[in-house]
Amino acid sequence: MSKRWLKERRQDFYYRKAKQLNYRSRASFKLHQIDERFGIFQEGGSVVDLGAAPGGWLQIAKERVGPKGKVVGVDLQHIAPLEGVSTIRGDMTRPETVEELRSLLGGKADTVISDMSPNISGSYSMDHARSVDLCTHALEFARRTLRPGGSLVMKIFEGDMMNDFLSEVKKSFSSVRLHSPKASRSSSSEIYIVAKGFKGPAEQAAPSVSGPAGLEV
Repeated sequence: MSKRWLKERRQDFYYRKAKQLNYRSRASFKLHQIDERFGIFQEGGSVVDLGAAPGGWLQIAKERVGPKGKVVGVDLQHIAPLEGVSTIRGDMTRPETVEELRSLLGGKADTVISDMSPNISGSYSMDHARSVDLCTHALEFARRTLRPGGSLVMKIFEGDMMNDFLSEVKKSFSSVRLHSPKASRSSSSEIYIVAKGFKGPAEQAAPSVSGPAGLEV
């Protein structure tokens, strides 16, 4: 890490605010802003966080669902314990990890959130394709795990495969939007898919979406 990068990080508004509020990551504010805009959490709800380390999104989810809610998370990396949150360490692309996570949840989820990101290779097209692949795993998990009416939020890198993937998401949700939270860095190619109104496994018809791409910024 360069000295310039470390200096810019320390000067970053959301990095400093995360430190002040004892959040584990500046990314906490991305989820906070998404929920403020779209209302993806409900008090007493059940939430699954995919790619949860270091735990910033878990903290926001737990705050929003409250003491009667349930929050579980998974990541390849170790997640330090959080009060009222259950986590496992594993690979979400492997069936055994998916089954362990669903067992830990112990029922259906109201919200699935995914901030999963591929290891950056330096090849944008490759990184985009890997991002879409991770989102595909998140979507399939959500289809198996969400209760009807539930919500799915996932990070994706913009690129030429995104529109086809959005068409797939629209088969299962009544509302699908693209959203870039203010907390996202301006230099980042990431954007978030916010899908609400899960139709359930039996109904997969594509919904009508406002605007040519359902884009919100």
